[in-house]
Amino acid sequence: MTRWFRAYWDDEGVWFYFEVDADGWVSRQVEFRGPDGIPIAAASLTEWQQAQAAGQLGQYEATYGLTAESPVQEWDEYEPIALTAAEFEHVWNRARQYLRSDR
Repeated sequence: MTRWFRAYWDDEGVWFYFEVDADGWVSRQVEFRGPDGIPIAAASLTEWQQAQAAGQLGQYEATYGLTAESPVQEWDEYEPIALTAAEFEHVWNRARQYLRSDR
């Protein structure tokens, strides 16, 4: 079952938004930094794998970042706040639009 949640990492000043599968692996991840909530990442594990296979990983990561490399149940000291699928899609679309722009 897919779950969506967000969590704030105080030491980095970043809001993380996650879409995770039943095993806790992150399938999509969005990050917003600072008080203005500037998008700094909106990565998809599937897209990342496709970019890697196509030899375009550097370009993908430079534009969209990457997803967490361990299941969420292995993380310490974060307090997840549940989201709906629609709430996650809203932040996903906002971040992707920003990251695709010339800024």
